[in-house]
Amino acid sequence: MPGLRVHTTSLGVCKVDKQNRAGYSPIMLTALATLKTQDDIETVLQLFRLGDVNAKASQAGQTALMLAVSHGRVDVVKALLACEADVNVQDDDGSTALMCACEHGHKEITGLLLAVPSCDISLTDRDGSTALMVALDAGQSEIASMLYSRMNIKCSFAPMSDDESPASSSAEE
Repeated sequence: MPGLRVHTTSLGVCKVDKQNRAGYSPIMLTALATLKTQDDIETVLQLFRLGDVNAKASQAGQTALMLAVSHGRVDVVKALLACEADVNVQDDDGSTALMCACEHGHKEITGLLLAVPSCDISLTDRDGSTALMVALDAGQSEIASMLYSRMNIKCSFAPMSDDESPASSSAEE
């Protein structure tokens, strides 16, 4: 990526969301890049800001985030999250970026995705599997523990309704 710069003109010549025949946009293809320098990261951030980071590929419905996650591109995942990539988008099979991270055993990326407050670990794919099930099926016990901990944290902070309050349950007994 040395020397690569993203330039737009007043004519809007740079079409970062236009998909090629295989169904991938420049943003999606950039998600596969290995970033080596701070200049590479800045260039990629500039590109991501120019287009729709949540666009889906026409063939399988994967997003740039899913592609970066699947290929273990930590820096690209960070850049996409900084550009508001939606962690809950599902591809044609119902998989999310989190499910991809779980399947491929990318612990650091799983942590980055779980750190996004809106990350929904209860989403299911077409087979009815959650990210936790995907992690367990893939033999990723550490990642499964991360997901299980997140589930327990969410449960412990869930507000109780009036019907569930300790005072009302003891009064009913």
